[in-house]
Amino acid sequence: MTANIADPVARAAGLLAEHRASIDRLDAILVYTLAERFKHTQAVGRLKADHDLPPSDPAREAAQIERLERLAREADLDPEFARKFLNFVIAEVIRHHESFQS
Repeated sequence: MTANIADPVARAAGLLAEHRASIDRLDAILVYTLAERFKHTQAVGRLKADHDLPPSDPAREAAQIERLERLAREADLDPEFARKFLNFVIAEVIRHHESFQS
């Protein structure tokens, strides 16, 4: 027996598959974007270590959090989630920067 496209369950299953495929593509984009971001932050960490600069920059971090919260509001994303996400990323970046320090 073949599913009739007018069948709500079959239609829902098709839509679910489409949404999941989009989610999978977006997850891949997120992973590759984070990898690219960390390549740049690691280069920054090496520069900071080479020039005896501190591994963290609280003023820049605060500005970035403020910027990301604004972008989140513009994108209709919870700014609190965006702030938590960026704080998590920043903590990882600082951990990497500290590993470059002598």
